[in-house]
Amino acid sequence: MGIKFLKKSKPESERVEDDAKVRMTVEETLKDIELRGDVAVKALSQKFDGYAPENFQLNESQILAAIQKVSRRDMEDIKFAQTQIRRFAEEQKASMKDIEVETVPGVILGHKNIPVQSVGCYVPGGKFPMVASAHMSVLTASVAGVPRIIASAPPVNGEPHPAIVAAMHMAGANEIYVLGGIQAVGAMAIGTETIKSVDMLVGPGNAFVAEAKRQLFGRVGIDLFAGPTETMVIADLTVDPEICATDLLGQAEHGYNSPACMITNSDKLANDTLSEIHRLLERLPTRETAEASWRDYGDIIICDSHEEMLQVANDMSYEHVQVMTDRDDWYLEKMHSYGALFLGPRTNVANGDKVIGTNHTLPTKKAGRYTGGLWVGKYLKTHSYQKIITDEAATLIGEYGSRLCMLEGFVGHAEQCNVRVRRYGRKNIAYGTAAE
Repeated sequence: MGIKFLKKSKPESERVEDDAKVRMTVEETLKDIELRGDVAVKALSQKFDGYAPENFQLNESQILAAIQKVSRRDMEDIKFAQTQIRRFAEEQKASMKDIEVETVPGVILGHKNIPVQSVGCYVPGGKFPMVASAHMSVLTASVAGVPRIIASAPPVNGEPHPAIVAAMHMAGANEIYVLGGIQAVGAMAIGTETIKSVDMLVGPGNAFVAEAKRQLFGRVGIDLFAGPTETMVIADLTVDPEICATDLLGQAEHGYNSPACMITNSDKLANDTLSEIHRLLERLPTRETAEASWRDYGDIIICDSHEEMLQVANDMSYEHVQVMTDRDDWYLEKMHSYGALFLGPRTNVANGDKVIGTNHTLPTKKAGRYTGGLWVGKYLKTHSYQKIITDEAATLIGEYGSRLCMLEGFVGHAEQCNVRVRRYGRKNIAYGTAAE
């Protein structure tokens, strides 16, 4: 029978058209920020958020005032989440070692892991202020040892969002800005009269923020190219349709264009899940968003076997992959292209998004084929170094180096090697004779 679709999302051609409109808007906006600096940023903030203070950066008293508005229970929950995320990030950092090795006598090679010197962390606001994104970006940068961490989030109802400010501050942000959208990432990357530019941008965002990061890549580093949230459920008859439907809609509510896909080897589970989705949509408070997402970007794919399911899943390379089967560890071993795996029915994507300790900034749009998500290592640059400490080693490496340079026709390169051979090894070697 092979692969069949019980439900199929809208064609790729329509998605490409949407992307082109976003790309043009972002290009024009970034040019405006580069030309007019703070004036452009303030105008954009007024236009999109109705917010244009004298200074977008919060001072210490404003930060403390915002934190005072957060309830005790919410503060305890934020602290618990940050404890989990910090612990995992610290373990990840501990796994990254500086190395030094003597490859031949007198030749020493090594590398050092050096933090990026300044990072701009974007925290989405809008319909769903994402407090957890402050943990994921700011806290991991702090664990990595980044000296300057700035964080920005849009205003909510015309003022800083208290819980986001609290999370940023507790996670270790050095500067906190109340600024959203293209104007936030543009200002952090390009710099303005009042905002010093950064070396790297991180954090999720809407289509405009994601496209702005893509266009700014090169001027600054970025964590990854990120599109709308994607979720995939890989399931067989060991799990029930209510859990499958809940896990699909739980991520579809992110936005109107959040892909959600189910892959199964059971016609019954596929049909029952589709029915359950319709039932749950009737009572979901975020129905307007989730229903549009599911209508335009939802897929249910039925396969003949687990091997076929695995192939489809790897080919689609979704951001979140929820595996609920009789062989979850087999998928863990065989999956190679995804953002993060969530194994077994007790696990769910929402836990990963908010509290469990792994990072929720993950690759989308098939980027899982070539990169993982944001983690402490993204803030660390691995730089190599080398030194030669004996005359014998200088001569040996110089002779090999000279010959290999001449093989490629680089005479000046060869002479760099030759002068060392003459200086530290055999005397009176004529120009280029070490290449013989």
